[in-house]
Amino acid sequence: MIVVTRLNGTRFAVNPDIIERIHESPDTHLVTLDGAAYVVQESLAEVVELIANYRSYILRRAQDLPTATGYPLSLVRTPEPDGR
Repeated sequence: MIVVTRLNGTRFAVNPDIIERIHESPDTHLVTLDGAAYVVQESLAEVVELIANYRSYILRRAQDLPTATGYPLSLVRTPEPDGR
């Protein structure tokens, strides 16, 4: 979840996986897949940065999960020491 601020100063969390689009006109609007729209204080660039940071956090946490199959969780499989 990312935390953003409404124009009245209250903060709320939104799941970035359901954000369909973000636009500024001049206020920043978050539009979700179900059509809900939120006007927030953060700029478009700030919201995109929050989403990027959230996604990198999730990937870092996934790297720390215990190995279940003998291979660490990763985006790209690392070669075994013997070259296989």
